[in-house]
Amino acid sequence: MTKPRARDLGLPFPGKPGPFNAITDVPGVRVGYTTLTDPAKKMRTGVTAIVPRRDKDRPRPVWAGFNAFNGNGEMTGTHWVNDAGYFLGPILITNTHAIGACHHGAVEWMIRTYAAHFGQEDAWAMPIVAETYDGTLNDIIALHVKPEHAIAALDSAATGAVAEGSVGGGNGMIAYEFKGGTGTASRRVEIGGETYTVAALVQANYGIRPWFTVLGVPVGTEMPEGRMRAAETGSIIVILATDAPLSDAILRNLAKRAALGIGRSGTAGGNGSGDMFLAFSVADDMVDSVYAGPVITRHSLNWEVLDPLYEAAVEAVDESVINAIVQGEDVATVKPEGKVCPGIDTETLRAVMAKYGRLRDPG
Repeated sequence: MTKPRARDLGLPFPGKPGPFNAITDVPGVRVGYTTLTDPAKKMRTGVTAIVPRRDKDRPRPVWAGFNAFNGNGEMTGTHWVNDAGYFLGPILITNTHAIGACHHGAVEWMIRTYAAHFGQEDAWAMPIVAETYDGTLNDIIALHVKPEHAIAALDSAATGAVAEGSVGGGNGMIAYEFKGGTGTASRRVEIGGETYTVAALVQANYGIRPWFTVLGVPVGTEMPEGRMRAAETGSIIVILATDAPLSDAILRNLAKRAALGIGRSGTAGGNGSGDMFLAFSVADDMVDSVYAGPVITRHSLNWEVLDPLYEAAVEAVDESVINAIVQGEDVATVKPEGKVCPGIDTETLRAVMAKYGRLRDPG
């Protein structure tokens, strides 16, 4: 059952969201899931797929920048993003032990989707696959995720409203010692007379309860019951998407702003956390450089006008994290067994926010 999102609860997040308040507000971006839940098998995991472009026959570059705020994790393909400023194909997010299975599935999906490219050219596939650890709520050593689950998530990718919480790769995740998972949000900003969208999707699996704040309110200290961890041992993946034309250097800077976004809910970026961020732009659609000729012409906003975009990214990441958490429900642990990861009580959350004067009428 879908629970109200953070704004629907009356949490007064700043900024103007797009129509879905989701990463799919960026034109052409699609999201899909495979969610695997079977208590008898101690299975609570999955795959999240993001398809940035509606490609056909050949993949087209997606301009990108990467930042690792804390490197205790994995995101494949980012060495090439750092060198070339782009990637080709989809993005997948899953659990730590499923990186290989998802990479295999994504390559198979790319070969099928871009049949002419791989059939006629000396082509290679290097998709983006990222992870966070779900071994507290999922039997991660059972290797439940298979390549076909990645393919199914990619095949299901669609525009429109995006499910949140215990879906896809977020199914087994914990955030600030509440049930966490997948969250998304977007912002619209005007720069130079044009309106652009910047949006985030997160897989939130990080933070300890005493750190947890919502819009400056110390929710973690006001709601201390049901703690899961004595120290930070989680991670968060942030994907930022925009239709603003940006250079790869600026996209790296945009990715850095995700650290400020996750910090707004309180994290100090613990040593045990893998905090990895990818920002991409769907602007300047063009063919792969192999076919582009000796000169490539691209467009970019001026560095001097970017502050509204940076602010929007920080806001979207913050709201995405809270959207992931407010969807949570109580889930039994598998390691150790016999405990429960609590879903946040949204009525108590509302009461805490009201106590600090940070609640508006959701109607």
